[in-house]
Amino acid sequence: MAAVFERIAIIGAGLIGASIALAARESGAAGSVSIFDADPDVRRRVREMDLGGVRDAAADAAREADLVVLAVPVGAMAAAMAAAAPGLKAGAIVTDVGSVKRAVIDAVRPSLPLDAFFIPGHPIAGTERSGPEAGFATLFQNRWHILTPLSDQGDAYAAAADRLAQFWRALGANVERMDAERHDVVLAVTSHLPHLIAFNIVAMAEDLESVTESEVVKYSASGFRDFTRIAASDPTMWRDVFLNNRDAVLEVLGRFSEDLAALQRAIRWGEGEALYALFDRARRMRREVIEAGQDTDAPNFGRDS
Repeated sequence: MAAVFERIAIIGAGLIGASIALAARESGAAGSVSIFDADPDVRRRVREMDLGGVRDAAADAAREADLVVLAVPVGAMAAAMAAAAPGLKAGAIVTDVGSVKRAVIDAVRPSLPLDAFFIPGHPIAGTERSGPEAGFATLFQNRWHILTPLSDQGDAYAAAADRLAQFWRALGANVERMDAERHDVVLAVTSHLPHLIAFNIVAMAEDLESVTESEVVKYSASGFRDFTRIAASDPTMWRDVFLNNRDAVLEVLGRFSEDLAALQRAIRWGEGEALYALFDRARRMRREVIEAGQDTDAPNFGRDS
């Protein structure tokens, strides 16, 4: 296929940044890729992996790029934008991959040159692994990528947003658009709260492990194993997510706490019908996720063991 962007720059070479580089190369969506990471050891590893042209400064990576992707934790977005800004050419498109959008917009805007287009984005894709070695070219296949374009930016901005959407489709993603505030609430429900629960349950089990002489680990059932997979996610990234999406997370967490209290009462008072109704409703949601193509119905969730 013809390249959507002749030259792209990726600031941050973790799982998502590395996967973008690999997917852009495999799909032909980019003519060339330049990469910067603030960690010298990561830059060394990326050079050894030959993911793209590695630069020792963010501005050098961004120079002459048609698209600059900020693939860093949410808390590092402001610094990444400030570092890349001196290298941006007029008309460059800047996007990000953060799972919080309003905080990222507020962080990026102060350093964004007036002649560049900032189009926030979030690929709903990832694994519990981190680092450039975790990246793979098919990460975005049939996954959603949400764009949250800024409002009232004119025709040139709209054209830039369309071009960015084309790029993500070339990487295999399905593209959706929504406003930043709605995105942050939706992701608080579908991603942030589930991770918070997993972190808490696994940490609680670790405390119990000292009492049970490792029985929690030895006899881990599939449910707990799935929680540990989620809880293995990058702690820096998730710390930043919760600090920067606190309002939406606290709102959803409040509703969850109320529902959990109701569930506790149902168990205490032996209300079997209420429990069954809740479990059946949750089971239907699982079927809808599978029917939407967002997971497999393979036995044991597709695990080999």
